[in-house]
Amino acid sequence: MTVPPGTALVTGAARGIGRALAVALAAEGLDVAVHYRASLADAEETARLCRERGVQAVTLRADLTVPAQARTLVRDAHAAFGSGLAVLVNNVGNYVKAPLLHTTDEQWSDMLSSNLTSVFATSQEAAPLLRDRGWGRIVNLGYAGASAGVARPAIVPYVIAKAGVLHLSRALALTLSGSGVSVNVVSPGVIETSVSQPVREIPAGRVGTVAELVEAALFFVRSSDYVTGQELEVAGGWHL
Repeated sequence: MTVPPGTALVTGAARGIGRALAVALAAEGLDVAVHYRASLADAEETARLCRERGVQAVTLRADLTVPAQARTLVRDAHAAFGSGLAVLVNNVGNYVKAPLLHTTDEQWSDMLSSNLTSVFATSQEAAPLLRDRGWGRIVNLGYAGASAGVARPAIVPYVIAKAGVLHLSRALALTLSGSGVSVNVVSPGVIETSVSQPVREIPAGRVGTVAELVEAALFFVRSSDYVTGQELEVAGGWHL
């Protein structure tokens, strides 16, 4: 399916997975709003790489742990080029590893606000914009196994946030069903950029690549809106 013209907003796109997603969407012909919080130079490099694909690109700063800033970011991306928001990729999210009994209130709050509340705010702001144009794609980054209820005492708030992203995505997919807008989740397991890389736990015997993760996200962008409310794990059989 051909992706129609429009603007893609990728959160946390200054580098790593977010940069790869932004550049891939530029290659699909979408103008790109590159979100960053502190890494302006890296974000500008991402925008430059997007422009090399023949599209427009802009960098937009926001602290997505603040819902008001997350909503402003969506509106700014929508107005950036005149083509209007068509794709929202919620990639941003902090990660902390700490034993459950030593997890601080600040760490707990940050995990939920950066990984879950930010997705709620950007998605809620984007939903009417996408519905009004009759075509839109929201792709949220989850975490493989978050829906399986596997106890992970070292990353409890992170897993809770990602399980919440899955539930939020399904509820939003149902809400927007029939409007031309799909909402789906790509859930990475252990990727080459992951902080922790327990390869011995992965049946495939290796970590995943950023390219494999990006291809999964593009699948949802290219697919019909009839594919909605789904989760696609990129995890090499982890948790099966």
